[in-house]
Amino acid sequence: MNKVFLIGNLTRDPELSETNSGIPVCRFAIAVNRRFSSQNGEQQTDFFNVTAWRNLAETVARYTRKGNKVAVLGSIQIRNVEDNSGQRRTYVDVVADDVEFLTPKGSSSNSGDDYAPAAPKKKPALEAFDDDSDIPF
Repeated sequence: MNKVFLIGNLTRDPELSETNSGIPVCRFAIAVNRRFSSQNGEQQTDFFNVTAWRNLAETVARYTRKGNKVAVLGSIQIRNVEDNSGQRRTYVDVVADDVEFLTPKGSSSNSGDDYAPAAPKKKPALEAFDDDSDIPF
């Protein structure tokens, strides 16, 4: 089974593009702190490239910015490519199945207008209650 669950902060704004066939794809990177510090007490951080597709890609691009905390559920994908000098390079990417936004709306790390708080919902009108009727008990 190939599953990965990561919680971290975006290291840059997400980049939304389309494939030649018009499918939306969003690429972003997250920084994930390790559970333990190094021997000299420094916090260790890993960086992961993440790819989201279709509706998830559009949602991530619209509602996240650099610095936002997200939870990513997905799978690991390994790509082997040959660079311009002929050397083979291996890239490890995360393909997102789901992205949960963990940064609260309106926090200081959000800079877009998409984060404006929603208008409060109206409370439903209450119906009159006739308490003088016969009660069956």
